[in-house]
Amino acid sequence: MQHAPNAEPDAALVAWTSGARATEHAYADLPMLRAMRRGVAGHCPACGEGRLFCTWLGVVAACTACGAPLGRIQADDAPPYFTVFIVAHVVIGLQIALERSIVLSVATEMMIFLPGTLLLTLALIRPVKGATVGLMLKLGFLKPDDAVDHISPTSQGDA
Repeated sequence: MQHAPNAEPDAALVAWTSGARATEHAYADLPMLRAMRRGVAGHCPACGEGRLFCTWLGVVAACTACGAPLGRIQADDAPPYFTVFIVAHVVIGLQIALERSIVLSVATEMMIFLPGTLLLTLALIRPVKGATVGLMLKLGFLKPDDAVDHISPTSQGDA
């Protein structure tokens, strides 16, 4: 079925759209790279002033400078996944380059690459988590205000 240029299309062909865009939230205008850089540095992705972490990998409940709800961001498994991805590519690339240039025993390679892998992982996990929190804040991936962080003893079944 063809329509004239100014004619209205059939109702079946009209897609429903919401009045609100998916990107409309409090931090939608925050530049993505700036938020991620601030997170890498361990600062609040929203303002860059407050601290992001209260422990090694624990995120503060809210920024002390701007009040951004950082504790509502659940980075979960993304930072370890990204860290393993980065570390594996670096370590395997170095191991292949070393294998092509020098012949070492397996024990020597283990003495080089196991501690190197551990140190690189520990060095990257916190900045990667900070970048992930910054990205999630920019994209508006926050858990609802009324979400429960733990299982209450009364919600567990007796059976």
